[in-house]
Amino acid sequence: MRTVKATAGASRREADMRNRMKPSPARYGLLTMLVVGWAAALSTGCASTGAVPRPFPVPGRAEAPPPATPLPADSDPASPDAPVSATGGAAIARTALGLRGIPYRLGGSDLEGFDCSGLVQYVLAQHGVSVPRVVDDQVELGREIDDEEIRPGDLIFFAVDSRKPSHVGIAIGGEQFVHAPRTGQRVRVDALSSPYWRERYKEARRLDSLSSGGAMLTLGDEAP
Repeated sequence: MRTVKATAGASRREADMRNRMKPSPARYGLLTMLVVGWAAALSTGCASTGAVPRPFPVPGRAEAPPPATPLPADSDPASPDAPVSATGGAAIARTALGLRGIPYRLGGSDLEGFDCSGLVQYVLAQHGVSVPRVVDDQVELGREIDDEEIRPGDLIFFAVDSRKPSHVGIAIGGEQFVHAPRTGQRVRVDALSSPYWRERYKEARRLDSLSSGGAMLTLGDEAP
């Protein structure tokens, strides 16, 4: 009889332990929110406003960004640590090329990692030019130009997840541009003529006659 009672008591204790180990609905809901937030942070695209932008390509689409296009044969990448001078759009393009391979980092604007607008801000700062931090403000800079007028140093904007610009790159010539794509990727060169980017192309802008340390810097000059 005592053996039966002991067995029944042990069973009840095991059941109580299993119930205590089960997460409460409140704890489960909190855990779910943390996981979703973590996943969203890993897949975000470029800083466009103070809010977290959606990634590109949009999750659920089969389409993915094209592979990086080979650089022009006459490109002359500069080292990120090399001194730069305000000599025009070609110099801006060379500085951007020198940053290829640096990892994407949301909110990043230094050599530890860049997002798209952080890359633009950093590159122009190397030439003494101060520009806003986010895409929404950068797209207001300079003047809009036709796509056939794009030259090295011009800024190219894309609408990757909405009707307004949410991504930016720096033209280097030959219908190519340097940009920081998204989480898990690195600063690279892509072709404006590729189907993915051509479909999402929004506009190009030229920052004419910006003051740079007493000199006048004109972005969009022809490459030498």
